[in-house]
Amino acid sequence: MFAIIDIETTGGFANGNGITEIAIVLHDGQQVERAYSWLVNPGQAIPRYITALTGISDEMVASAPRFEAIAAELFELLKDRVFVAHNVNFDYSFVRQQLQQAGYELPAKKLCTVRLARKILPGHQSYSLGNLCRSLGINIENRHRALGDAQATATLFSLLVKADTEKVLAKMLKGKNADQFLPPHLPAECLLQLPDAPGVYYFENQKKEVIYVGKAISLKKRVRSHFSNNDGSRRKQELMRQVYNIRFTLCYSELMSLILESHEIKRLWPVFNRSQKRFQHKFGLYRYEDNGGFTRLTIEKRRKYLPAIYTFDYMPEGVNYLRKLVPEQQDLQEPVALYNARIEEAIERITQSLPSFVLLEKDPLQPVQWAAYLLEKGKFWGMGYVSKSVELSTNIDYWKQILEASPDNDYIRGLVYQFATKKSILRLDLHS
Repeated sequence: MFAIIDIETTGGFANGNGITEIAIVLHDGQQVERAYSWLVNPGQAIPRYITALTGISDEMVASAPRFEAIAAELFELLKDRVFVAHNVNFDYSFVRQQLQQAGYELPAKKLCTVRLARKILPGHQSYSLGNLCRSLGINIENRHRALGDAQATATLFSLLVKADTEKVLAKMLKGKNADQFLPPHLPAECLLQLPDAPGVYYFENQKKEVIYVGKAISLKKRVRSHFSNNDGSRRKQELMRQVYNIRFTLCYSELMSLILESHEIKRLWPVFNRSQKRFQHKFGLYRYEDNGGFTRLTIEKRRKYLPAIYTFDYMPEGVNYLRKLVPEQQDLQEPVALYNARIEEAIERITQSLPSFVLLEKDPLQPVQWAAYLLEKGKFWGMGYVSKSVELSTNIDYWKQILEASPDNDYIRGLVYQFATKKSILRLDLHS
């Protein structure tokens, strides 16, 4: 038993927006049984562009019931049926959230007619409701109104049921099938190929552009978690609409996947990634020359295009470090050259005091090789693999020859130092 739903709303995501119209067409799997529709007062102004699209205005819904007034009736119609819609996650996110606010928990299975049509009727250029119905000869009366679109979706659903010679519908409804929660344009095969292993995954849009990069200890579990909860936020709904493909890169461990994720976010700058785009220590140690020709050291906020001698999270941390570094006060009669030489010696002490080492990560499930991470004078140099059968060297040039160089940043350095204390990590101090 199915309930085919279409809604009109004040905006494109459930959080912060409301339903202005809802229609439900009950379907027994063969034909339509009954249809219902309501205008709904969303409790907020309807944007002009929404009114232009749907024809629903503030005046039309002024005397309409609020959602909570029809929630009990809606829940009774939906509770024992499969929730069907064209791009089901959008409609479901609104209806479920509004029902929850009214005190009802909707336990329904979901079915997306976009995904169903892609499997039963492959090869169409577009699977939007308007384009698909046009190519199939299905008339839509009152386009962009809830009842008109719901009735067209019901006609499409009946056609798909008749054309379903491969029992696609039954497979999509069986158990916790991925098709119940995946984005409308993402093939289920993309999830099936994901291994239960560490790595970095990439969400791609229709143009094969990377729109999100993430890391995982288990690629299979982490990627599924993106789609298993139907978050009503703008960001989640936009991501669901835009993702068409998933690819991945396997990594040795969580640490390697964290580092690769950071590299890829900085390299690709995906539109849906927020973390790490601006991550860096807030303050830096810089040198400058004053009007008298003296070299000065100062702690300032990080400058975008000027490399810092050293970096800090907090201003007091930097000031204390600077006092320890240059404890002597300047003699007012001290020659410029002598004073500058002292400052250069202090800077050299910073550089020489920063450690050079390689971390070797041992995984019992990978008996042939170690993962290796190289830091040179406090900065991340690169990573790669080394055979467990080779004799380990403490010469830094040896490691530079076998590992792949990659960019350094504050976040990666912090990761390496954090993981250096783990029992599975062997630290090998290096020299030039």
